[in-house]
Amino acid sequence: MRRFLLAAALSTLAQPAVARPERRTVDELVSVAAQSAHPAVDATMRLNIIARLDDTADGPQLNAVIAVNPGALQAAGDLAQTGILKGRTVLVKDNIETRELPTTAGSLALKDNATGRDAPLIARLRAAGGVVLGKTNLSEWANIRSPNSSSGWSATGGQTKNPHATDRNSCGSSSGSGAAIAAGMAWAAIGTETDGSITCPASVNGIVGFKPTVGLVSRTHIVPISHSQDTAGPMAGSVKDAALVLSAIAGADPADAATLAATRHAGDFTQGLDTASLAGLRIGVLRKMAGSHAGVTRLFDQALADLKAGGAELVEIDYEPDSAMYRDEGLVLYYELKHDLGAYLRGLPGDPAVRSLADVIAFNRAHAAEELRWFGQETFEKADKLD
Repeated sequence: MRRFLLAAALSTLAQPAVARPERRTVDELVSVAAQSAHPAVDATMRLNIIARLDDTADGPQLNAVIAVNPGALQAAGDLAQTGILKGRTVLVKDNIETRELPTTAGSLALKDNATGRDAPLIARLRAAGGVVLGKTNLSEWANIRSPNSSSGWSATGGQTKNPHATDRNSCGSSSGSGAAIAAGMAWAAIGTETDGSITCPASVNGIVGFKPTVGLVSRTHIVPISHSQDTAGPMAGSVKDAALVLSAIAGADPADAATLAATRHAGDFTQGLDTASLAGLRIGVLRKMAGSHAGVTRLFDQALADLKAGGAELVEIDYEPDSAMYRDEGLVLYYELKHDLGAYLRGLPGDPAVRSLADVIAFNRAHAAEELRWFGQETFEKADKLD
């Protein structure tokens, strides 16, 4: 499916400015894409990078992208001078609805979930001149199915690899979004986070990820886990690029009550960037969360020294993990998972294979060879027993 869509996308635009793209190295493709003045050339280069790193038999097969948008090149040409994003390419985590492609959350149960509609945040992205290049792989069901899951694995997309070291984990659940940006497959990506699903893959893939405050970005038409914690956010190669994406997607959505005050806070977030000095910033330091690996500790201390040298005030925070807090958070997640996911599935147009959490559990059991091959669905089963 992905290869067919990629071929269709590449065939829709002549490429006179890009001679023999198949002979360029990946680094050359990324460089040309980054420097290109025309969005259609950038999109063409990005699609070639996806083909090289995801689909070729002799490539690393990162499995970062589940599907590409066959209309991406046309959109790039049309949006060249539109909005603040001006035709820049964006990949979207595959639990967020886009009108061209199915939204699977990585599950075979939703492989035909083509709603034909954009999530409001995607509509905002397009209105700002963003080009939806395709959908990224993720930890299936945003990593809520089982405590024993593999970050970055889904039955739909396989196992996403870390492009810096393909035998290492890409973290999750926005695994494909993180790996794709690290590999130069798009200018930016959209991830989602309940608890660590943007920040962790951003960290291990060496990019910028930002989880907005819940209520700044609409969650409508996103496969949910928890309405009290879920949000979408930008993932990009720089803080400025992430700020541009956030500027595009933030805003109120009448269908999402949490966002009704968002208009007061939305705006141009790049105006808050000051690269000249960190003076006046107070940054909390959680040493107990830094781990005990000597190499990590050395880099952690160096980062703190750099921040201080830049003018920031470092504030040591004495924090002890609270097991009761984590237990209570988990209980809330279980209740909200059953309610919120069920409501999303029941509201889908057409005739989806599943309409409730119980249906998903039954589907996985019926397709155990594909869905339960590597780990179970203990969290789903625990949540479904709650009233």
